[in-house]
Amino acid sequence: MKRFYKAVTVEAADGGFGVRLDGRAIKTVGGRPQVVPTQALAEAMAAEWARQSEEIDPALFLFRDMADYAIDVVAGGPAQVIAEILPYAETDTLCYRAEPDEAFAARQRMMWEPLLASTEARLGVQFVRVTGIIHKPQPVETLAALRDELEALDAFQLAALRNTTSLAASLVIGLAALRPDADLDALWDAANLEEDWQAELWGKDAEAMERREKRAGAFAAAARFAGLAIK
Repeated sequence: MKRFYKAVTVEAADGGFGVRLDGRAIKTVGGRPQVVPTQALAEAMAAEWARQSEEIDPALFLFRDMADYAIDVVAGGPAQVIAEILPYAETDTLCYRAEPDEAFAARQRMMWEPLLASTEARLGVQFVRVTGIIHKPQPVETLAALRDELEALDAFQLAALRNTTSLAASLVIGLAALRPDADLDALWDAANLEEDWQAELWGKDAEAMERREKRAGAFAAAARFAGLAIK
């Protein structure tokens, strides 16, 4: 699609702020008014439109797509979205460890244990650590506490969490990425620990590294989206 607008602005709208293209308001994919809770988020979305060249690249609309998902899907059914996110806690990457005497297990303990322990302390819960790949259920109390944590988030935060969690294959990392003091580089390194370990042993693959960087950008964008959406 060719770029069909010249001016990109942000204006106050009913319930928040919206992007304007040549003065015209934007609607979501579902046909709803695309109104976000803060001016900062609207400005970031406007920047996505402004940086488009003559040919519009839909892949550059990370914030727009999350906003549409928040408005069209999450706002109308947060319980369903929570039900889709919560299972990541049952198979959280951080809980599945190599055999204790393996060198990789030491790296896992160093990078993953602080993240798990911090979440356990904050929520007052316990995660089951699993050696190998055989699934073990997490405690009911742990899952209940995580559900409470998700239910306290608004539609825009849940939209962001859906991305951070799925990209990291870890609800613990996904939630940590939404915290204001999050070290996103460290969290992304933790999420990709096994991939990076294999690269250390066998060498880096250019295509794999390109995919990793693209996913890292999406992870960071989702975390930023959540921060910008907070009033």
